[in-house]
Amino acid sequence: MELRLLVIRSSEIARLADFYTLLGLTFEYHKHGKSPYHYSASIGHTTLEIYPLAKGQTEADKELRLGFALDDFDNAVITLKDRGVEFVSEPMQTDYGFMAIIKDPDGRRVELYKK
Repeated sequence: MELRLLVIRSSEIARLADFYTLLGLTFEYHKHGKSPYHYSASIGHTTLEIYPLAKGQTEADKELRLGFALDDFDNAVITLKDRGVEFVSEPMQTDYGFMAIIKDPDGRRVELYKK
């Protein structure tokens, strides 16, 4: 089994795409048929899509947690700190590898791992 699609929703999809671009993702802005315009990026065989909030949804799901192994961890950390991104935990060695935890603009915790 492998993960092929992950969709996250936001009230500010462009801002969120800009944030995840700092981690090394490259997004396309498009739509499929009658779907709303959204951002899409490939991570190996997985597609990460950023959609607007669904009808009736008032805020993004802050409980979803994401984790990425970064090709250029050290430079990403410097860039994120320069941009004022909130670090929940500074880079450190853990049982799961060398990592840091940050928050995305919607408040989701994002684990960053050194590849």
